[in-house]
Amino acid sequence: MVKESEKSQDWYSEYIATYTSEQRKNWYSEIADAYNKTRPRYPQQLINRVVELAELPAGTNILEIGCGPGIPTIPFAEFGFSMLCLEPSQEACQLARQNCAAYPSVEIQNLTFEEWELETEKFNAVLAATSFHWVSPEIRYQKTAAALKNKGSLILLWNAGVLPPDEVYRVLDEVYQIKAPSLAEYHAKERGNQEESINVFGQYVIDSGLFEGLIYEQLVCEITYSIEDYLALLKTYSVYIALDDENRNYLLANLREVLEKNCGNSIQASYLSAFHVAQKI
Repeated sequence: MVKESEKSQDWYSEYIATYTSEQRKNWYSEIADAYNKTRPRYPQQLINRVVELAELPAGTNILEIGCGPGIPTIPFAEFGFSMLCLEPSQEACQLARQNCAAYPSVEIQNLTFEEWELETEKFNAVLAATSFHWVSPEIRYQKTAAALKNKGSLILLWNAGVLPPDEVYRVLDEVYQIKAPSLAEYHAKERGNQEESINVFGQYVIDSGLFEGLIYEQLVCEITYSIEDYLALLKTYSVYIALDDENRNYLLANLREVLEKNCGNSIQASYLSAFHVAQKI
């Protein structure tokens, strides 16, 4: 039987074999504005719980991996923590600097975690919000643990895919089945057990042998999108980014048509938000 960690390794190997280093660094660059506007936020209730469980002291230093436009950064910055945030996309990096301008203790560097020069045992916590799976498996846990102080915390935040209600999904699925069967399969899997999909990453943390005391909690959140914003959200998902422009635009035009016909002006949707917190051994 193939272990999940081996599946993860296979996925990453295929990813780096398919796309150049420059393409990988700029994966979200063209949709950075849409990402900033439409990706769901992490509920304050979960952020508060993470800070409590990690026992982050006053003067905490946090290293954030893949901060994007700063969606997860701001809630932590509001606690007054010092944060060094790494973001490979220049466009997302610029947005993060704008969004975090009110927080002088936040520094954002246009780097991947792999490129970042390790500062050993400096940080009380390493934070990654729906980004840790993009880090090379060879260094993902080793470099993270090395950057943490004794008993420092690894904090993984996760927002699973946004799920429209069943009646909306059915009309969208009719389009996917005809225009993009691979996306029909993707969205069907997405509507499966999201908790199980997220918890795979918690098992990876334990399997690394570098962390202990793993805690997992989750919250189902409601969110409303206009049709325009929902389509913009779809464009921020990797399976859509990977499409060529012509096929993506054609698909989105067909999706827009059925949404406008069946949904009125807005879409009521939901998503699973969750976290893992573990302590460096």
